[in-house]
Amino acid sequence: LALLTSQGYVAGRDLGTVVFPDADVKIYLDADLDTRAKRRCRELQSRGIAVSLDDVREDLGRRDHRDKSREDSPLKAAPDAVTVDSSGLDLEGQIAAVLEVVRRHPRCPASGASG
Repeated sequence: LALLTSQGYVAGRDLGTVVFPDADVKIYLDADLDTRAKRRCRELQSRGIAVSLDDVREDLGRRDHRDKSREDSPLKAAPDAVTVDSSGLDLEGQIAAVLEVVRRHPRCPASGASG
């Protein structure tokens, strides 16, 4: 989840449902498991950490299952969050998609709405 508060931008797995439930803009930034595994594998390898794509995919899958099924603040989109699927997007596309959600929000000056 990524969200924008009057204080700035924050990102994390339970921010919109637990930490900032009253945030004006909530974005649940998602991607399919394979996409996330490839991104994470590239990130780790760029830091000199030897990992295989299969191991990273398996670790992410276990983490997803654990986080989605935990009793205390399970991983889920807030009811009022906008889901952005970043599976087919590069970094610039992800930024553009998130900014579009923010710009469409009625309290954003760029939206054209008064709020």
